[in-house]
Amino acid sequence: MKTAVAALCLLGVLCISRGAAQGAATSTTFQLMKETAVSYMGELPCGDWDCECAFKRQRGCCCVADDAMKLEDNTIERLVQIYMGIDDLANQVKEFTGPATKVAFTAMDVRLENGNNCFGPFTTEVCIPFNTISLNEGNGYKPTLGIFTAPRSGYYSFTYSIYSNVGAQGNRLYYLARLMLDGEVVASSWEDNREDSEDNASQTVVLRVRRGCQVYVQLYSGRQLCGQQPGRSTFSGFLLYPITD
Repeated sequence: MKTAVAALCLLGVLCISRGAAQGAATSTTFQLMKETAVSYMGELPCGDWDCECAFKRQRGCCCVADDAMKLEDNTIERLVQIYMGIDDLANQVKEFTGPATKVAFTAMDVRLENGNNCFGPFTTEVCIPFNTISLNEGNGYKPTLGIFTAPRSGYYSFTYSIYSNVGAQGNRLYYLARLMLDGEVVASSWEDNREDSEDNASQTVVLRVRRGCQVYVQLYSGRQLCGQQPGRSTFSGFLLYPITD
């Protein structure tokens, strides 16, 4: 192989040294060099070159076609990744600045359902139906159920206030209300005595809530809320700031 390459180089030097006066001989020499290279059966010192392209086909960009295609593929792949990143960032910005970030509700007044002016007692735990709505931004609170369903994930502040009036001392003031997140107790307020005729208790908590999770105030089984007055029992919440799922 080295002998063949040396011969080619020698022929090239001889060809160049003859000058313009021997143009015809030069053309013949180059033709001879080409034929010698094409017919050579050994391993050519091409490195990363495409030897078939360099010696048996036309000279030009075909010799770097593979590298160019690889570069093109890498560039396209990178552009796709950049586009996906920009699209994801745009969705996050929209999520944090869009209308869905406006979530807040306030409900009050417990609907009394029996003849003794009380809500309860029941044989099982039930959601307390705060049925007077003064605010329901985002439509997350359903007054018929007494349940707030988070329209989006985020950190929320929730507050409830429970009032009960049994009418006179000696009657049993007996309630237990619990703030629930998807069936789990978050906070509670309770009273059990015959000395007070009325009582009020409040709780405020901050919770991380996923979209679709439910938050509500639950009355424990066997307990009751009596003598409701407008605005005394309330349940409210609002989105502090959103988070991605």
